[in-house]
Amino acid sequence: MERDKEEAFYNRSLERALQIMLAFSMEEQAQSLAQLAETLDLPRATVLRLCSTLLKYDFLRQDPESKRYSLGLRLFELGSVVFYSFSLRKTSSPYLGQLHQKLGKTIFLGILDNDEVLYVDKREDPRNPISFTSKIGTRRPPYWGLLGPVLMAYLPDSEVKRLLQKSPLTATTKKSITSREEFAKLLALVRERGYEVDMETALEGIGGVAAPIRDFTGKVIAAIGVAFIASSVVSKDLKNMIKEVTAAAFAISREMGYTGETR
Repeated sequence: MERDKEEAFYNRSLERALQIMLAFSMEEQAQSLAQLAETLDLPRATVLRLCSTLLKYDFLRQDPESKRYSLGLRLFELGSVVFYSFSLRKTSSPYLGQLHQKLGKTIFLGILDNDEVLYVDKREDPRNPISFTSKIGTRRPPYWGLLGPVLMAYLPDSEVKRLLQKSPLTATTKKSITSREEFAKLLALVRERGYEVDMETALEGIGGVAAPIRDFTGKVIAAIGVAFIASSVVSKDLKNMIKEVTAAAFAISREMGYTGETR
């Protein structure tokens, strides 16, 4: 019975498309249609149809002169996401732990993945009576909470516009930003000071501080943030959190190869 269920959801065309991509290697970086058909023992027409689809989505590319296929840049982009997610977590782990110990608050690490904020790490005291719903693997709209504005602040204007068209600003509290003009001002402020202070824009009663993490090219690849009960934080506490979060973000960036300034 279980086998019947598995076969019911089995997709032969997807399997063949994956086989095409797996047919490439360091020794066989480029292959003709005939080579692929022979390797996979499939009709040329079938391989051509599948390759055309993979070309459309940049999983393959084709040399205009030789007509030979090779792996496309989309796989490189996806591989970069995986690489950064794993290497980022490993590099950030001790700093997240130190930040959690120093501040005694919930710490988040997130990236932009598939046009959403993806939480890739979280540090939280299990004894804390207040538990945040966002867990490792949780996805949120790109503008969400304390991490979203930091991750979006360093994107080109055209990319910000595209993301907001796909995921329009939506109010979840009385303090939520729903105006694109106001959101643009927020992103400019994040870029200017190098960190974000969120006060109840995503969740009632919850605030946070977040800062960007950069790689060796200077590109912002992630954001680290601390979340807290807004009413429990005074000005002195907030200044200390900003200092600690930005310092942790800069230290992680250094570990990721960044050699620029703190902002």
